[in-house]
Amino acid sequence: MDSDRSGVLTEVSVQEPKANPKGKAVAGAAPPPPVVISTKVTTTSNPKGGWRRGFAIFDLVLRLCGIAVALAATAIMGTTQQTLPFFTQFFQFQAQYNDLPTFTFFVIANAIASGYLVLSLPFSIICIVRPHLRGLRILLIILDTLPRLLRLRT
Repeated sequence: MDSDRSGVLTEVSVQEPKANPKGKAVAGAAPPPPVVISTKVTTTSNPKGGWRRGFAIFDLVLRLCGIAVALAATAIMGTTQQTLPFFTQFFQFQAQYNDLPTFTFFVIANAIASGYLVLSLPFSIICIVRPHLRGLRILLIILDTLPRLLRLRT
């Protein structure tokens, strides 16, 4: 087996010719050349996944951080209640997230984003276990960018 720096392995199977069964050979004659039966060329890559696995682990870490931040923002915004003095201490204003439609949208959007990130975690883990799956990686990239593409068109 011969290997070069590009990771290509070449395997050559060689079979020696059969000897003359009668044992008679010509004096001073060169031995017959070996017969090549098959040649097989295979390419090898890093069996552990290399940079693809590292990229998948980085993707998983980003998803976990995104889940933590989105859930924290949803929980804080959904449970916040404030009492604000209005002009004097006798007039007070109660404020909640559902008083303004913008805050309600913020809580709902963060909840949807958290749900998507939780549902995409198994796919990200599969990309770590099998780093050579390109279709699943492309699916995650498309699903991650789809909301941005839809927002640009409106």
